[in-house]
Amino acid sequence: MGCDLPVGDGQPRPYGRQLDGMGGGVSSLSKVCVVGPSTRADADVDYTFVQVQIKDAKVDYSGNCGNMSSAIGPFAIDEGLIDAPDGETAVRIHNTNTGKVIRSAFAVKGGKSVSDGDLFIPGVATPGAPVRLDFLDPGGASTGKLLPTGRVREELDVPGIGRVEVSMIDAANACVFVGAGAVGLEGDELPDALDALPEVLERLGAIRLAASVAMGIAQSIDDARTKRLIPLIAIVSAPRETRTLSGEVIGEDEADLVVRMLSNGQPHRALPLTGALCTAVASQVEGSVPHRVVRKARAGGLRIAMPSGVIVVDASVSNAGGHWHASHGSFFRTTRRLFEGFVYG
Repeated sequence: MGCDLPVGDGQPRPYGRQLDGMGGGVSSLSKVCVVGPSTRADADVDYTFVQVQIKDAKVDYSGNCGNMSSAIGPFAIDEGLIDAPDGETAVRIHNTNTGKVIRSAFAVKGGKSVSDGDLFIPGVATPGAPVRLDFLDPGGASTGKLLPTGRVREELDVPGIGRVEVSMIDAANACVFVGAGAVGLEGDELPDALDALPEVLERLGAIRLAASVAMGIAQSIDDARTKRLIPLIAIVSAPRETRTLSGEVIGEDEADLVVRMLSNGQPHRALPLTGALCTAVASQVEGSVPHRVVRKARAGGLRIAMPSGVIVVDASVSNAGGHWHASHGSFFRTTRRLFEGFVYG
């Protein structure tokens, strides 16, 4: 849950495998969280997220990770950074990468966080105790603005490709949304199928770089290449029957939107949770690429069909005088301690 040591020996992995340290050559596993006392009066702990690159000897501090955010509250309790009585507790987490506060609510028993429970989440084989995360005022986490360019939808001029219709929205982490058909996809492709389409991945990568510059995250395309964490790129399509990595069929009526995402250049096997939250926000911004294809008549949170199943994300979005605002975004996770000790490079 927390670490202040390098993940590996700091050397690039041109073959995509981390034989020293941790990570296994997968971007979603090559992460470090640094947790300590809060530097803000409105939070209990500070949390810095570090994305460790695989093929480059670099680390990236430009964004946050939703999955790792879910571990911070329980870690803070278990390590004695915060005292909490038994029962339901809430920890306010200041994410230093984005300057945003996340409220983490979970159960405590005997002075430790509870990990045993009956909540199943997509992509995790065993159940656990729920951890509810509320990202407070998530808009502008990466750029300072929910709509970094001021536009809900626009044609992005992508070098070497031409003009592509996108929505660039920043909530929890900056994301660029593109319709599946605009990049020659059906929208239900699984990660291995996307990996087998290098020309499509190259096109998506070029869109992401152009979006990074347009959103003000990077100063140039070359600068954008050094910022691999954000913006995330999401391929969206209307509800349809899809299959998961385990072969499970997700019916058309079981989801409100189909999404595939690339994270650090790799097709994600589920969804980055910050990207899922940004999608929930974007789907409520009228005229955006996700809003045009999302199921309009629905109750409760947004049900997103992704490679590992269906994730439900809630968001509160309003429009006052043409100004869009996201007050919060929420989802549930589970956590459990895997190990503790030292990592040797």
